[in-house]
Amino acid sequence: MDFNKLLLAMGMASTMFIVGCGDDTDFTKTTQPTPEPEVTPLLQAFAPNGALKAQIRRTQYGVPHITADNLESLGFGSGYAQAQDNLCVMADGFVKANSERSMYFGPHASIDFSTGLPTSEDNGNLISDFAYKALKIRELAETQYSQFSYNSRALMEGFSAGYNQFLADVEAGEQTAEPFCAGQPWVKPITGVDVANYLFSVALLPGAANFLDLIFYANPGDGEEYLPRIVGPAGSSVQTAFVSDMNRKLIARAANITTPDTNPRDLGSNGWGLGKDKTENGKGMVLGNPHFPHTGNLRFWQSHLTIPGQIDVMGGSLVGMPGLVNIGFNKDVAWTHTFSTAEHFVMYNLELMAGDRLQYMFDGEAMPITKETVSVFVNAGAAGMLVAEKDIYTTAKGPMVEAPPALAPFGWDDGQAFMIQDANMANKDPLDHWLAMNRASNLDEFQQAFKDYDGVIFNNTMYADKDGNAFYIDDSTVPGFSDFIIGVLKTTPEIIAAKAQAGFTILPGNTSTFSFSEPMPYERAPKLERTDFVQNSNNSFWSTNLAQPLENFSPLYGPERGQLSLRTRMGLTLMDDAAGDDGKFSLAELETALLSNRAYLPELVLADLLAQCAEQGDTPVVVSASLSKDLSASCAALTAWNGKQDNDSVGGALIREFAHQFNQDTMLTQAFDYTNAASTPNTLASDGSALVALAHAALNLEAAGFSVDASLGEVQFVEKSLPDGSASGVKLPWPGSHNAEGGFNVFSTSLSGDDTLIPQHSYAAVMDVLSGKAASSGLTAQGYQIRYGSSWMMTVSFTDDGPVAKGILSYSQSSNALSPSFNDQSEFYSTQKQLRPLLFTEADIQASLESTTELSFQRNNE
Repeated sequence: MDFNKLLLAMGMASTMFIVGCGDDTDFTKTTQPTPEPEVTPLLQAFAPNGALKAQIRRTQYGVPHITADNLESLGFGSGYAQAQDNLCVMADGFVKANSERSMYFGPHASIDFSTGLPTSEDNGNLISDFAYKALKIRELAETQYSQFSYNSRALMEGFSAGYNQFLADVEAGEQTAEPFCAGQPWVKPITGVDVANYLFSVALLPGAANFLDLIFYANPGDGEEYLPRIVGPAGSSVQTAFVSDMNRKLIARAANITTPDTNPRDLGSNGWGLGKDKTENGKGMVLGNPHFPHTGNLRFWQSHLTIPGQIDVMGGSLVGMPGLVNIGFNKDVAWTHTFSTAEHFVMYNLELMAGDRLQYMFDGEAMPITKETVSVFVNAGAAGMLVAEKDIYTTAKGPMVEAPPALAPFGWDDGQAFMIQDANMANKDPLDHWLAMNRASNLDEFQQAFKDYDGVIFNNTMYADKDGNAFYIDDSTVPGFSDFIIGVLKTTPEIIAAKAQAGFTILPGNTSTFSFSEPMPYERAPKLERTDFVQNSNNSFWSTNLAQPLENFSPLYGPERGQLSLRTRMGLTLMDDAAGDDGKFSLAELETALLSNRAYLPELVLADLLAQCAEQGDTPVVVSASLSKDLSASCAALTAWNGKQDNDSVGGALIREFAHQFNQDTMLTQAFDYTNAASTPNTLASDGSALVALAHAALNLEAAGFSVDASLGEVQFVEKSLPDGSASGVKLPWPGSHNAEGGFNVFSTSLSGDDTLIPQHSYAAVMDVLSGKAASSGLTAQGYQIRYGSSWMMTVSFTDDGPVAKGILSYSQSSNALSPSFNDQSEFYSTQKQLRPLLFTEADIQASLESTTELSFQRNNE
């Protein structure tokens, strides 16, 4: 795609748009929440007289039940309990958001914590530090902190106080399971601004944070002006050598930067909201099943949070969420989230002024590209602590980005450049938004949270309540364009082609026609109310309920009438057939559906594949000029497969490998039909291509040292890392399917999304017998090392006596290897095909009580 032609074509057209139809839609949002009923006392934000008090009661599996009288104290208890369980993960997140990784760990992101030495020299820390400086999130957190609501500030102030209190207790020797990072210089007290800064960094994860490389390398020159400069007197020979080597690797990396996958397939989830027509008791039910990394900043953490008379909510939250539940339930409503297909940013192609690479044209006027010099500290080991400075380039709407070599010759040249504007930049709504959801008592109040706030930064939301209502919305933060501009995005060939090439929307930056200043309002977000069900498995809003497809929304929310993933098709199949003869779910049936470990691909093609096996007999299948395979043993293994991906599923690993060689486009003969989206494409091709895929799969599995009839539990496992990054040696067989085979409860070997520096061990990949590259399934000589997938699993049913819920945190509550909650739920999941009861009532809590901690802190009110 020629971006210059796109710019010129759209620039000419935009002149007519401005004259004829300007984008004058008012996207102003209501800023005041719904008034509380007069009979309800007002929720208190800050602790009276600065006296913070919280009680933490822990029940089985280390689940904290935190009670306080105000939001600041609730955040206080939450910060303390989270630090107990995940201090090192949290501390690393604060360091990253503050652009301090290079200062503590050196320029390279892959390090050995036991020696402090890099395990690979990628300059990842240096790039991250400078890119976050360019995104200016710390600066925004400092300057806009006072603009957060009282409630948000109370939670953040309390959270930081609780985190700091835990650090103080560790220093005083009052913690028996001391985290490995305790006492390290990078583990230090924080403030509310640090929490805000961290939340700002999380908000950018689906958008600008994917472009750190391209932000770092952005510069108007044709040479290597992007390289950092060392400030200070002439260095020693050791320093000179260090800097020279660092720069050499930065130059080499520049040649390989690419556009990111901003909505990766693995970063997903399943979510169901069942209404009264789909449940046995006529009340609502929710299934929550987020698929996220098992390590790092995106770990979930379970808690039960109570302010008497105001908040009583239980569920899972991302580590670092202060005093609130992201996916959970209260006595009246329940909800869950999945990763949305929406785009949360726009890339703008700027038209530079002739002869000036630091000015661009906007509505006929010259606008500046600002050059600013920023610096970071770099721990250079034997060369000492260095100060590196670098020029960063920004516009009023966002940072400049470098076009990767794959898009050459389109970059920061004499005519154009690129800038990214993220709708989630400095988003101050998340805490208020989830607080409103946590407190909602009915559908109207839950929906009001979305009308008042834009804080659900990258999620779909599925909901059900005690009255049997089901509700879906994708009100993730999407750039707010008018219907007219949405029509332009849908119909302009240049814009469509640019998106197809880059993977995200690129628009002309020379006109306000394509500008946005607010996110899309609630009224124009895809949403659906039903009394049967709403669901999402990371396809777009369109397929929420195929009886009522959602259409005519902004393409930035995702595609309409698009082919569904095998996982979505599996989910819809389970919705249809897992509820028994009456078609209505009980809580037990909902749990069984979640943990059934069925897989859609073999259900779709296995019968035909076995028929082709029988016809082939023991005649070898030719895979390549030098490879062939007798499939007799493989076909016998598939015949013995029990239809599930459980630990005892003979042939389960072969199913996995086959799925990774299967191509729906060529191996299914009935094409996709959007009017039959849940059942097409289908019908296995009879040309022998599937047998070749099966032979290829068998050869890969045997190359790893496994037999074709190996059970899944012999091959798929979880083995946690010790603090120094070495293997614990405790391998747990791990049931569950994969996206590739169309599983629902899915896991994978990917570390995608683990953005911490805390080292994780890994095993060498098995090379694919044909490509010579690492097997796409993640297969190693040890098997499938699971590091990603189902995390906080939850089923909730409302009854006349209140909510009844079950759940599990598959990787356990704590990342601290010394904690009794480090592996307990993992062992439970490995061996028990069930969830555990979630203890919500006071009677249940008392019956399982293991410890009580009373916390207090006097805040300085000056």
